[in-house]
Amino acid sequence: MDDPGKVSIIIPTYNRAEVLERALMSVFSQTYENFEIIVIDDGSTDNTNAVISKHADKIRYFSKFHAGVSAARNLGLEKSIGTWVCFLDSDDYWLPEKLEMQMAYTAKNPGMMIVQTDEKWIRNGIFVNPMKKHQKHGGWIFKQCLPLCIVSPSAVMVHQKVFNDVGVFDESFPVCEDYDLWLRISLKYPIGLISEKLIVKTGGHADQLSRKYWGMDRYRVRALEKILLVELTVEQKWLVLHEIVRKLTVLAKGREKRTESQNIYSNKLLKYEKILHDFIADQQS
Repeated sequence: MDDPGKVSIIIPTYNRAEVLERALMSVFSQTYENFEIIVIDDGSTDNTNAVISKHADKIRYFSKFHAGVSAARNLGLEKSIGTWVCFLDSDDYWLPEKLEMQMAYTAKNPGMMIVQTDEKWIRNGIFVNPMKKHQKHGGWIFKQCLPLCIVSPSAVMVHQKVFNDVGVFDESFPVCEDYDLWLRISLKYPIGLISEKLIVKTGGHADQLSRKYWGMDRYRVRALEKILLVELTVEQKWLVLHEIVRKLTVLAKGREKRTESQNIYSNKLLKYEKILHDFIADQQS
């Protein structure tokens, strides 16, 4: 990592041969050329190898047993040699100026260790406008990151020092692993924002993880509970506790319609309502 301008682009993929080519071509088309491409095949059983073989001279390719996107990204981080790291989900793609504009941003803002761009959304083949709650923010955005994930893996460029500091993706999370990571990062680092829409995120396909798991906030609560274990300011702790209570309230109501014998989220909600109440009382005393 002695080249400060080198970018490692990590592309995890699993049974997405039909879109992997598009993702790769969007990288080959970048106007900024000092990069390496690392493709991590997370145990695909389709014809991903055929796509890879067409571009074998342009990429570094690693295949592993299927263990999920976090393990794939983390392997990519282990193999990376760039000072900067970008992720590109295999169903997303970049506009040609994405890397060039991010590198220009870091040159103008030398203390910024992570920067993301805005994004376009395609759902079921149709361009859609993200809702207001998905709006991108820049700066110290820990508070804005609490409700849901507003940092997209395909949109960020991150300095390797950040991962050395806060760690990598938590492989115990089947989903919301990015939410967990951005919480840890936004707690310690400001996040730069380029307002241009330089990536296209696609969705609506059957293999999306958000379709596989009900109640995504279950995993966001886990991430928030992890954050409570680190040193927080009084305001940050209040914000985290308040968000846990808010999410558990929704989960508890949803769980009432399910048939499990024990409403674990109602019990957990009562626990955190008391913790929040006692925390507020301590601050007022």
